[in-house]
Amino acid sequence: MNKRAVLRSIAAAAAFCIAGMAQAQTTPIKFQLDWRFEGPAALFLTPVAKGYFKDAKLDVTVDAGNGSGGAVTRVASGAYDIGFADLAALMEFHANNPDAPNKPVAIMMVYNSTPASVMALKKSGIKTPADLNGKKLGAPVFDAGRRAFPIFQKANSVGAVTWVAMDPPLRETMLARGDVDAITGFTFTSLLNLEARGVKADDVVVIPYATHGVKLYGNVVIATPKILKENPQAVKAFLSAFTKGVRDVVAKPEAAIADVKARDGIINTELETRRLKLAIDTAINSPDARSEGFGQINPGRLSLMASQVSDAFATKTRVNPDAVWNGSFLPSKAELDAVLPKK
Repeated sequence: MNKRAVLRSIAAAAAFCIAGMAQAQTTPIKFQLDWRFEGPAALFLTPVAKGYFKDAKLDVTVDAGNGSGGAVTRVASGAYDIGFADLAALMEFHANNPDAPNKPVAIMMVYNSTPASVMALKKSGIKTPADLNGKKLGAPVFDAGRRAFPIFQKANSVGAVTWVAMDPPLRETMLARGDVDAITGFTFTSLLNLEARGVKADDVVVIPYATHGVKLYGNVVIATPKILKENPQAVKAFLSAFTKGVRDVVAKPEAAIADVKARDGIINTELETRRLKLAIDTAINSPDARSEGFGQINPGRLSLMASQVSDAFATKTRVNPDAVWNGSFLPSKAELDAVLPKK
């Protein structure tokens, strides 16, 4: 082998080693969404598409989900490192599985106000919570609004109701057909799904939990105790990159929908843009979020929610608020404050 060939071989070997080292320094993160690739998924897909995770030396893969309960159990199983789920579902898992070895922990608040609401058609005559007395309500058994309904019920002195269970795709269809008097669900999910079934928004009565005495938190970023202990820097890097992405999504939701479309080409761009904007306005950029700060929680409010979930969900043990939340991985206050535009 001549000198030039030797030098080429050495250069190639060096390049291979450098590439290998760079790859070794990149931390793979498996992330579990709470739901399908709809508008709100842009919160996580945009930082992927813009390379914010990659810049943070993270290789993040985002998978669609089928509900918060599933997201919690998948993260608990160790199949996923980080996920997105309703805080009440996380609390329930903790309280019902006190001996579970790998209970996920909430590390960032995203939906400061629960997006859950009761929805009915105006022609039903339902206008206020009191009008729900004796009515037939429909929702999947695992629906966050249905699970938390006893809290709403108590706060608004609602009498007995009858529940009808169905698979998620049938919920809005059954309300539109008149098979149930009202449904529970996330407003930005069910309201737009009703429109897709030919029901005008003006013909729907929306009774949000958040404005009717229910101060529950909504969805949070959750993580396994394993990654929190073994790679805290990766967790901090993830939340920082995610926060940067959320700031972009809140500022320009129309542009962010392109990142969702890239993952699911059959979505209705206009519909999902509206869904994302509704999620931002009702759950992310809410008055409480502006007061408490994006990503953060109020300890007293968290304790109250833990008590309410323990009662409403009839958990095996009481929810310990200190066990479900760890805010020590959050980005700087300046980064968090930059997410919500000044009013």
